[in-house]
Formats: sequence, structure tokens, C-alpha cells
Amino acid sequence: MRECVVSERDMACTDYMKESDFSIDTKGIKKRNWRTRICYLLKITSSSSSSSSKCMAGRSYRPTVEEVNQWAQSLDKLLSHKYGKAAFQIFLKSEFCDENIEFWMACEEFRTITSLGKLSSRARSIYEEFIQCDAPKEINLDYQTKDAIIQSLRLPSLTCFLSAQKKVFNLIENNSYPRFIHSELYKELCAIARGEGKYLKF
Repeated sequence: MRECVVSERDMACTDYMKESDFSIDTKGIKKRNWRTRICYLLKITSSSSSSSSKCMAGRSYRPTVEEVNQWAQSLDKLLSHKYGKAAFQIFLKSEFCDENIEFWMACEEFRTITSLGKLSSRARSIYEEFIQCDAPKEINLDYQTKDAIIQSLRLPSLTCFLSAQKKVFNLIENNSYPRFIHSELYKELCAIARGEGKYLKF
């Protein structure tokens, strides 16, 4: 198998990266495996951070052994780390089941909104993308939870998706998360942290 070679320079500056720098554009890579996607992530993050005036040459993008080990301790710890969350997204995309984590992230962003007008429009867009019947990224929710969300759209608040978000988090925690921790992707990330990556060389 062809190795994906990424230089130490390409991995620099992540301490100064924005959350948006970790978003994964799936156009053109939807059918590629996770190794290709990890390489793609490293390339787009390195290119987006290379122009930063705050970039320090001594900083490394590679997660530490301690950080990668913490990802296996809980889903909360995995999602609180930018690289861990991005790697988890890549894993879910490789299994074509990333709608739950995308909904969870949308809810996290939603609860930071301060404008009432933006709150209403964003609530509607989340509903149309994830909740309504035949939504493009429809998640699996019970009727009662869906109905409560529909009612809340009349006068949305920061907590109108909270119940659904908790249900989806529990689903991820009991289903996708254990698969990720036992996956070849996670094992490779552990090896990378130790400087022993088999497929991704730094």
C-alpha cells in the first residue's frame, strides 16, 4: 500500500487553528478510505494555517500519546480535542454514518447563538437538514422528540434541540464511538503519536 508522506512542516501551527480549519469537504473524497481522508485533512489544515503570522516553527500537529490515549477514556474527551473530533468525523464518513455527529455539532453551534433572529432561522435550517421526514441527513428520533422540536420552532430557544442532542450523543457513545476506538484508524493514530505510523509518515 502506498504511504502518505506528510512532512513535520506540514503538521505545524495547529495551536493557532480555528475550528473551521478542521471541517472536511467531502466532495470528491466520499468514496476514498480513511487513510486518504487523514492525508487530506493534514493538507488542508497545513495550507490554511501556513499563512498565520502566529505560526511557530516548533509546534507540531501530531497528537501526543497522552492525548490519543485520552480519546479512549470517554466520548467527551474525544470531542473536546480538535484533532480527535476531526479524526472521528473521518471515521464516520468512511462508514457513511456521519449524520449523528454533524447534528450534534450543529446543536453545539446553535447553543452559542445570541441573536434572536439568527436563532429562529438556524433552528429551522437544523430541522430541515436533520429532523424533518426525508431530510437530507435525517437522524433517527422518536415521534415524541420530533414533535417537541416542531412545537418549539414556533418560538425557538437555545434548548429546543437539547433533548434530541442528548439522545444522539448516547447513540454515538454506545455505537459509533466504541467502533472508532477499536478501529484500524484509531490504532494507526496511536502509532503515529508514538512515531511508529505504518501508513502515515511524519
